[in-house]
Amino acid sequence: MKKRKIWVIGFVLMLILSMAAGCGSSGANGSASNDTLDAIKKRGKLVVGVKFDTNLFGYKDPSTGKVDGFDIDIAKALAKKIFGDESKLELKEVTSKTRVQMLKNGDIDAIIATMTITEERKKEVNFTDVYFLAGQSLLVKKGSPIKGVEDLKKDTKVLAVKGSTSVKNIKEKAPDTEVLEFENYAEAFTALKAGQGDALTTDNSILYGMADQDPNFELVGKPFTEEPYGIAIKKGDDKFTKYVNDFLKELKKNGEYDKTKSKWIKEQ
Repeated sequence: MKKRKIWVIGFVLMLILSMAAGCGSSGANGSASNDTLDAIKKRGKLVVGVKFDTNLFGYKDPSTGKVDGFDIDIAKALAKKIFGDESKLELKEVTSKTRVQMLKNGDIDAIIATMTITEERKKEVNFTDVYFLAGQSLLVKKGSPIKGVEDLKKDTKVLAVKGSTSVKNIKEKAPDTEVLEFENYAEAFTALKAGQGDALTTDNSILYGMADQDPNFELVGKPFTEEPYGIAIKKGDDKFTKYVNDFLKELKKNGEYDKTKSKWIKEQ
């Protein structure tokens, strides 16, 4: 009888412990990790990782502190979809180097930051459907003898950003050229203007923004890669990924996507 009582008490304790563990299995935002949307609603705001240094996509005006761009408007539209209010949005700065780790840490709910979908990155994050199709190109000073990727030789220097697919691509397309890597696009563009390199390479969508900032520079040659941008969600979070995919489809169907794109992207 005594043994049976001990066994029953032990079983009840195990049951209580397992229930407590289940209640405690929450994401970094303090809610069940398998329901990101619910956690966002409870928090009262959507937190998105965006670029602060990429004109036309995500750029922070140093004089006003305001962040604007195509990616920002997509983030606002998602916040409006969730809350009916685009202002219920927090923008956190990410770079090509920091964005994935910030998503994994739970610092942000999603990355909307000119992020190219690749098979390698799919191992670390969930991607939505393509929301913007870019292509890697070159930015040079007007009058430069460089007219395309075929002109990048042994004596040329190309500037790029650490952690971007652009570095890998340019080394494959122009193996003899020297590649100098910078922390972000602002630093890379400043270096190009200072004459530290002959060309800057990244997605044409980003280069349009640089040329828009300084008319002394221009894009040359045809894009030599396809760079499909996706919104990145935490790996394995299929429920929230589907929600954002449905949102993108709705945005394209109702014409808001085209309106937003034409507002920011003026192809040269």
